[in-house]
Amino acid sequence: MYIAMNRFRVAPECEDAFLRRWLDREVLLKTVPGFVSFQFLKGPRREDHILYASHTVWDSCDAFIAWTQSEQFRQAHASAGEGKKLTIGPPVFEGFDVLQNVEA
Repeated sequence: MYIAMNRFRVAPECEDAFLRRWLDREVLLKTVPGFVSFQFLKGPRREDHILYASHTVWDSCDAFIAWTQSEQFRQAHASAGEGKKLTIGPPVFEGFDVLQNVEA
């Protein structure tokens, strides 16, 4: 299993637009082989930003890499960088191989 995360520092005055961009989009992940689950996370509020993260679980790192090279990925990210800048700096990517997974 592989977890891919992106962290976003969102300017407080851009929070509503950032949420709309994420929550109103078409989700294409379900159509990609190896996709397991997705979570959109809200973290702590700081003086200059609110922390958000996207958390995606994949069957393997290879499945994640295939997603990044897929037509669905191109479609999902087609408008990235367009419009008003909503984050402070670029997203920070972190990828993890799952060494242990404990479920209820």
